[in-house]
Amino acid sequence: MSALLKAAGFEAFYGQRQVVFGIDFEVEEGTIVTVLGANGAGKSTTLRGIMNEVRTRGEVLFAGQRIDGKATESIVHLGIAHVPEGRGTFSDLTVEENLKLGAYVRKDKAGIAADVKRMYGYFPVLGQRGSQRAGTLSGGEQQMLAISRALMSRPRLLLLDEPSTGLAPLVIQEIFDILATINRDDGVSMLLVEQDASLALKVASVAYVLETGRVALSGPASELRQSDSVRRSYLGY
Repeated sequence: MSALLKAAGFEAFYGQRQVVFGIDFEVEEGTIVTVLGANGAGKSTTLRGIMNEVRTRGEVLFAGQRIDGKATESIVHLGIAHVPEGRGTFSDLTVEENLKLGAYVRKDKAGIAADVKRMYGYFPVLGQRGSQRAGTLSGGEQQMLAISRALMSRPRLLLLDEPSTGLAPLVIQEIFDILATINRDDGVSMLLVEQDASLALKVASVAYVLETGRVALSGPASELRQSDSVRRSYLGY
C-alpha cells in the first residue's frame, strides 16, 4: 500500500506559540491510523494543521500532491473531511439539512440523495430524526450526524477528533463499530485522534503517540496494545 497522507517535518503554531515540533507521520490508503497522547500533546492541532486551520511549516502530501498552504476549502475538494472535537453540527438546521450541507462540494443531486439514505443506513436513528433540528439531538446522535455530514463529501480520508468525548460506553462502541465498517466496506482511510487509547488501538493498524508536540513512540497498534510498559508509560491504562 502507498501513503495517502504523508507529513515530513510538520510543525504547527497558535499565533507565535509552537505546539507541534517537526513530526513525521503517514496514513496508508485504506487504513485507520490513530494519534494518542495526553491533553495538550498536540493531537487536535495536528488535525487542524492538516486542514490549514492553524499556521504550519513542513511538507504535507495528500495523494502525492502538496497541500500545505492550500485553503481549507481546496483541501476538502481534494478529498479530506474533518470531524472536529465538539461535533460542530448546525443546531438550528434539521438532520437532513446538515447532511446535505456536508455535500456542498458536490453537484450530483441524485448521488447526494442516495448518500443521505446511505447515512441513514449506517445510523438508523438519524433516519428517524431526519426532520428534527440537530440541536435537539442527544450527544451521541450529534456525533453520528457530524460523522455522517463529513462522509457526505465522499472523502478519501476522514480526520476524526475525539469522537468518544462525553458519550456513554455503548454509544461509543456503536460509533467505532460503524467507523470500522465504513473503513472496511467503503475504503475510507481515517486519521483518528482519541483519548480512549484502548479502543483506538483496537480499530487502528498504526499508532503514533505524541508527547508535548513530538512523536514519542510509533508502530503497529497491535504491538503497542500488547506492551505493558508502553501502556503504563504513555497511554495511562
